[in-house]
Amino acid sequence: MHTLPIHINELPKQIDHHSNILLIGSCFADNISERLKQHKFNVLANPNGTLFNPLSVANSLDSYVEGKQYTADDLFYLNEIWNSWTHHSDYSDIDRQAALDKINQSQTKAHEFIQSATHIIITLGSAYYYQHKELDIPVSNNHRAPAQWFEKRLLQVNEIVSKLTSTLDAIKAINPNVQFLCTVSPVRHIRDGVVENNRSKARLIDAVHTICEREDSSYFPSYELVIDVLRDHRYYDIDLVHPNYLATDYVWNQFTQACMDSDTQTLMKQLKEITIARSHKPRFPQTEAHKKFKESYVQKIKALQQQHPYLSLNEELSYFEQD
Repeated sequence: MHTLPIHINELPKQIDHHSNILLIGSCFADNISERLKQHKFNVLANPNGTLFNPLSVANSLDSYVEGKQYTADDLFYLNEIWNSWTHHSDYSDIDRQAALDKINQSQTKAHEFIQSATHIIITLGSAYYYQHKELDIPVSNNHRAPAQWFEKRLLQVNEIVSKLTSTLDAIKAINPNVQFLCTVSPVRHIRDGVVENNRSKARLIDAVHTICEREDSSYFPSYELVIDVLRDHRYYDIDLVHPNYLATDYVWNQFTQACMDSDTQTLMKQLKEITIARSHKPRFPQTEAHKKFKESYVQKIKALQQQHPYLSLNEELSYFEQD
């Protein structure tokens, strides 16, 4: 594939299977976290659900540092469901206490995780945010509330830098050795308008590069890889907005090369082979050939466990050992 060349700096403190990785932000965070999980990394992704604007990301990280616990008064009832203005609808529920329990369980886990995280990957999607007029607060998700409840605003670069700097400093106060990796989502927010989306992305890119002048922060060019390197509609889904599998796979490969050393990449290939074998659906599971196939993977997993006892492969081992 002939593409525009791009230089990607290696991550100063590279990711390996001893790392604790917190990912937060838009769709890129979800996509990368799923691939990291498939390769058996220790990951916590989006404890508030998918977030797009810098204020929501920063406020969520602040709440993890503080160990914030929500109360019933923090929830609101709309469309027969209990919701939180700071959480994705994944945390909504028809039962108020169930919604609150999901939120606080996630908060507790995030508070514990952020204190020992080795890497925090922050992905920003849009510089636009919505301010609830009556409550005078920024919201992370409007939960299909009437549009007249909100005022749409575009953040200034200095606002983004100031807010994120304060948040990163608060994290460093409880976890001095953490490494930050910032990126901008290549997904276009077409609902804002094409011109408006580009204006929004420009502010995010400017702000993130200012943040990445810190010694503890690095930049990964997921936006540039899709928009400038691939820059072809064949790399997009049918909506012409979301990168398709080919594009996300390309970005993932660039991510692993920049953020992981050769030993980790070799181990990842072995783990991927096991994952693929685990998902294999045999036509004739009682044949001797399939039994030998399963036994070969039992041996491979046991060998990996002996070499890397910190890996969690019990589920895969149990699958291949069962009759």
